[in-house]
Amino acid sequence: MNTRNANDHEQAVPPETQGQLSESFRLRAEHPHVTRLSRKILAGGSAVVLFVIGGAVLWSLQTSRSRNQAADELYSTDHHNVADGITTLPKDYAGVPRQAVPQLGPPLPGDLGRPILAAQGQLPTIGANPDQQRRDQETEAARISHLFAATRVGEVRSSAAAAVGSDRGVPTNTANTGDDGFAQNGQDRKLAFVNASVDRRTVSPDRVARPASPYIVQAGTVIPGALITGIRSDLPGQITAQVTENVYDTPTGRFLLVPQGARLIGLYDSQISFGQSRVLLVWTRLIMPSGRSIVLERQPGKDTAGYAGLEDQVDNHWGELFKAAALSTFLAIGTELGAGSDSNSNDSAIIQALRTGGSDSLNQTGQQVVRRSLSIQPTLTVRPGFPVRVLVNHDLILTPYRG
Repeated sequence: MNTRNANDHEQAVPPETQGQLSESFRLRAEHPHVTRLSRKILAGGSAVVLFVIGGAVLWSLQTSRSRNQAADELYSTDHHNVADGITTLPKDYAGVPRQAVPQLGPPLPGDLGRPILAAQGQLPTIGANPDQQRRDQETEAARISHLFAATRVGEVRSSAAAAVGSDRGVPTNTANTGDDGFAQNGQDRKLAFVNASVDRRTVSPDRVARPASPYIVQAGTVIPGALITGIRSDLPGQITAQVTENVYDTPTGRFLLVPQGARLIGLYDSQISFGQSRVLLVWTRLIMPSGRSIVLERQPGKDTAGYAGLEDQVDNHWGELFKAAALSTFLAIGTELGAGSDSNSNDSAIIQALRTGGSDSLNQTGQQVVRRSLSIQPTLTVRPGFPVRVLVNHDLILTPYRG
């Protein structure tokens, strides 16, 4: 009976009400719903991204020009400079003029014919130039002079002191100030300069000379250029520059002698002293675009302001010096600690000697490291394209350039 009533009561409650009642009697809250992405959408998006990345990589690897298209030339190759001697030659053998058969001279005696021809082929004897002999004698006299031949500082100092002592009664012995190269701040050299021999020639032996050629670049002319190769003073080497402006003859300025684009070959000095910031360089050869060249006999190189050498970048290696100083400091600290422990310890003499010897070796090692770091010469660098000037100190006889 009770069972039937219970069933009737359950049937009388609708299902919606039962759901609400069950939710109200729950002991904990319902978990939040998780929204999941579709695997198909993720796979499709990944495929699209990979396709775009792969296409971008392939597009970047492909060159913009086709394989048959020629690469861009850095220098113009349309015009080739041809030597003047080749342009004057005929284009084919038909234009070569036929040489006539040489006419023989009168017959010569059989035994004396060869000596006669040998005597006729000898060059005439050229006499000595008196001006050149005079200049050679003056150069030799200046070379053997005692004023310029003394190579040691002691010889110059003793000769100068003797001359001053004989003329003015000044004692010849000078006090040693500790500097081997100078005595009394170089006063002996100054006295030697003041009391040098007198040149009693009142008229110069040289005379005004005409230009050796109308196509001449005289001394004092400046040839502008720019470096093609850079300079780094760690090692010796050669340099190349290119003339950036046309250079004309000095007397009239009408004839083009050195065209723009000519090449300069030179050398630079890799021996750099401490505190030096300029690279010393000289020019040894000038090559024209036509192939002709001339030796420049070590013409000096200057910058745009006329100062000797070039100055661009300087590396004094301060980092290496600071590292060596720090290492020497740590070694010196270890040396002092070892010396302090020896004075307050009761160890045997052998152990103390080992400590002392080790500390001395460490101290000497640190000093040697610092000394080597100080001996590293600065590194001077001049970048390619740096402007440079060639100062002509000897007259250059050239030919007019015809491109």
